[in-house]
Amino acid sequence: MTDARRAIIARLRASLGDADIRRPAVEQRLNTAPRGPTPAVGEDLVAAFTTRVEAAAASMVRIRDGAGVVAEVLDYLAQRELPQRLLLADDPWLRKLPWPTSLRVDIGAAAPDHLAGLTRAYAGIAETGSLALLSGLATPTGANFLPDHYLCLLRTEDIVRHLEDLWARLRTESIAMPRALNLITGPSRTGDVEQTIQLGAHGPRSVRIILLDGCDRSA
Repeated sequence: MTDARRAIIARLRASLGDADIRRPAVEQRLNTAPRGPTPAVGEDLVAAFTTRVEAAAASMVRIRDGAGVVAEVLDYLAQRELPQRLLLADDPWLRKLPWPTSLRVDIGAAAPDHLAGLTRAYAGIAETGSLALLSGLATPTGANFLPDHYLCLLRTEDIVRHLEDLWARLRTESIAMPRALNLITGPSRTGDVEQTIQLGAHGPRSVRIILLDGCDRSA
């Protein structure tokens, strides 16, 4: 928010003169807002998330530590005969992984010639099999959409049941709302005029989720 906008809003609040009276009511409403009906998901959130991820034409693998992340990335590139080059988000945990010297790791913003990229998700949504990504230095939005092959690290404990639980978690953790919050559900697709589904039209043509089981608490 700009200084000029802050000043205008401050004057408006001062002229109303009831901010202190209304604030508790607003906070109570936000904290106790009723929830509408939500679809049944099941008790096993990982299983529900996996089912919906696969239904959205994405793929997923479960690993137990950072070495498993590196091994999965290398295997993914090799299986698809992709160059040994990876766009990596400027995430401290991802950067410290034991990347081999044979792999060219580009840290930072995405470029048109990046074919594969890896970032970390804030949360996964079991209801839809979606990834929730908060924009920022460690998770630049371009890295989520520009590479044809998008790999995303997600911890099992970061899977929430419904979309509403994502907003509740953001409020509970008092995270400032980012410039962008993106939800990715499988590869990009379009039917266009001919109604023939094409993958990769407006984003990645392949989405690979690397699910980190909760043993590595440093992630």
